[in-house]
Amino acid sequence: MAISTRTDEEIQRDILDELKWDTRIRPNEVGVAVKDGIVTLNGWVDSYTKKLAAETAAHRIPNVKAVVNNIEVRLPGYAERTDVDLASAVVNALRWDAGIPAEKIDVTVSHGWVTLKGEVEYGFQKKDAERAIRHISGIRGGH
Repeated sequence: MAISTRTDEEIQRDILDELKWDTRIRPNEVGVAVKDGIVTLNGWVDSYTKKLAAETAAHRIPNVKAVVNNIEVRLPGYAERTDVDLASAVVNALRWDAGIPAEKIDVTVSHGWVTLKGEVEYGFQKKDAERAIRHISGIRGGH
């Protein structure tokens, strides 16, 4: 069986090409560095959704061992929200999804960063909770 090895430069080029196809991200928003198959994403975008889209695009490329996502979310003025407003939006989004046991999830918001903590019965519930809040405007990051 032949083992396919790809250079860091080939991985970097493939990630940049992948980002060009994603209409959510502009090419000048994200920088890509690769060292020993570990990808570092840098730059800034205006939404958490874009940050996650760049990370997902990098993970789609063969031979990527890990992704370090250092992309900063800088919200435009109209998207700024108080932490109280953001917390309320997150709690409501979790409650509106019948498949998520919202009562088992603690929500913490600090400077636009959202942390979900708790225990759910199934892995899909964790993923559903993350997905339910991903597109809420005003989120800068999550844990």
